[in-house]
Amino acid sequence: MGNSLFSMASSTASPSDGRSPRLPETLSRCVTASVAAAHNFEVTRYSLLAGVGAGEFVTSGTFSIDGHNWNIQVYPDRWKQEMNAGYVSVFLCLCGGATGVRAKYTLSLSENGGESVQRSLTHRFDTVGAFWGFPRFMERPRLRQWLLRRGPGGGDDCVTFRCSLTVIREPRTEGVAAVAVPPSDMRRHMANMLRGGDGADVVVLVRDQPFRAHRCVLAARSPVFRAELFGGGHMRERRTSCVVVDDMEPSIFSAFLHFIYTDSLPENPDTPGDDQDCMAMQHLMVAADRYGLDRLVLICEEKLCRGIDVQTVATTLALAEQHQRVALKDACLGFIVSRGVLGAVARTDGFKHLLTTCPSIMVDILDKVASVMSK
Repeated sequence: MGNSLFSMASSTASPSDGRSPRLPETLSRCVTASVAAAHNFEVTRYSLLAGVGAGEFVTSGTFSIDGHNWNIQVYPDRWKQEMNAGYVSVFLCLCGGATGVRAKYTLSLSENGGESVQRSLTHRFDTVGAFWGFPRFMERPRLRQWLLRRGPGGGDDCVTFRCSLTVIREPRTEGVAAVAVPPSDMRRHMANMLRGGDGADVVVLVRDQPFRAHRCVLAARSPVFRAELFGGGHMRERRTSCVVVDDMEPSIFSAFLHFIYTDSLPENPDTPGDDQDCMAMQHLMVAADRYGLDRLVLICEEKLCRGIDVQTVATTLALAEQHQRVALKDACLGFIVSRGVLGAVARTDGFKHLLTTCPSIMVDILDKVASVMSK
């Protein structure tokens, strides 16, 4: 027995076929992590900044990324006196947080639906207050041409500088586990279950269009569905097999149901244009509010804030007033008074409807105008 075991150990250590023994292996990895975000700096009535002089600048609000504070500095009449006067200068400034941070960033300015200017670089910021960027970011005559091409009532004389910033952390070395755990794919499985209808036990009838669903999922996600499907006692199931929804379009309910199952909006909503995108988002926010999906309400509110324009601001403002969405209301009022588009907005059908359904909103608009004019 002893000789046999010894022989097995010897053959494992020194194979008789001449191959090298298999060595135990370990793995380490150098990881360079990063955190990315973007900030948009809107400058209204930009033409009034012409002639402010070399070295004079306007600065964005402070935005934080990975514990570092930043802002964008725009010099309408160039950075230094000795520079060519025909350029706008734009810089990124580290205004707080730890120093010695490396940042990869792109500063850009886009014309509505047209050409754009983008400048990118990577720089290490070693001191608070240090700024780095592009003294010759864009020719001033070119920017003037952009402003002249803007259509009437569409946000004339307003430009938005965008900074897409990636903070690069210090590299670190770490051991690597032998088992790689894949990311969660529950969202995909839930979407497949909704799409396939396997195990569906309730039908939601929306304007005579049926949607098959699972009562437990609906009840878990919405307190309204929970009351309708499991009301009348402590989780005692009603025999309801059909729920009727008669105040929502089927296309809106389809996106709403997708969110219930996946906690996300459909990636490619079937909507033909920007105004209809906005209208669909408005209806979706109403549905989310009615059925108690607070996260979906905030997602819709955030998208509506970013999509405000002359044609949609009045209907969006009415929605914000009716559903008490303070951030959305402030964004609408800010758009109306800060861009000088009140006249164009007042000519829209949405504004006329707003005055009929929410006449008190005119007081808020006038208060906002007075506040801006007093500054």
